[in-house]
Amino acid sequence: MGKGRLEAFSDAVIAIIITIMVLEIKVPHGHDLAVLRPLLPIFLSYVLSFVFLGIYWNNHHHLIQAIRHVNGRILWANLHLLFWLSLIPFVTGWMGENDFARLPVALYGTVLMLTGIAYWILTQTLVEHHGKDSALAIALGKDFKGKISIFIYALAIPLAFLNSLFACGLYILVAVMWLIPDRRIEKTFIQ
Repeated sequence: MGKGRLEAFSDAVIAIIITIMVLEIKVPHGHDLAVLRPLLPIFLSYVLSFVFLGIYWNNHHHLIQAIRHVNGRILWANLHLLFWLSLIPFVTGWMGENDFARLPVALYGTVLMLTGIAYWILTQTLVEHHGKDSALAIALGKDFKGKISIFIYALAIPLAFLNSLFACGLYILVAVMWLIPDRRIEKTFIQ
């Protein structure tokens, strides 16, 4: 079957997730800058999550551009990814509302790690469907960046209980690693 519906549905879900996140930022009562101070952690957690969602949207787009067609397993693997992405507004809000407290930061990292695993599962399902010798498989290679990201999340989760800001720093490190779309796919497929 064609890939168009999968891509359109995924784009719509990610757009809704971003919309839900921004609607969770409540407008303060008052007209001076002091009323914005309590919103700073909420805004910072929103920015971090917005960047992550943008990274997933961008890389998902590149990934889907690199395939010809999908099957049922790919649809389920994609839904698995969208499930974990859909939890980002909850953990973002909890983390921001609680000033980056330890447990919310750890749960945020857990959702990021499970999202990363779901993305890896999607890529492996696509490679399996298109063949280990396909251009996609060659472009993805050993996926070191994907694996190291999951490792960093796994490291950051328990560290959140010792120092939540250090754990957030590790989350930011992963985001910085992925800010540029996956060049392996761009070099192979995007002209």
